[in-house]
Amino acid sequence: MSKICQITGKKAMVGNNVSHSKRRTKRRFNVNLFNKKFFWPEEQMWITLTISAAGLRTINKKGLNAAIRDAAKQGYLTEIKYLEV
Repeated sequence: MSKICQITGKKAMVGNNVSHSKRRTKRRFNVNLFNKKFFWPEEQMWITLTISAAGLRTINKKGLNAAIRDAAKQGYLTEIKYLEV
């Protein structure tokens, strides 16, 4: 699975190294991703999402149901991992 936030769609960026040598290489700026378990009250089940810190703030601001709906509409959320309780 690639390193993409399921809520915001953030992914790694590539930039230049800032060094004082002649070697020119690219640098990778990774996203602050982690797996987080949520209880989805509308569906009465636990789900696991791979989200960034910005995605967690979005869920706190909008709510889980609205954030999932918006992410699915924009195409960021392709699958949800359901947990067996």
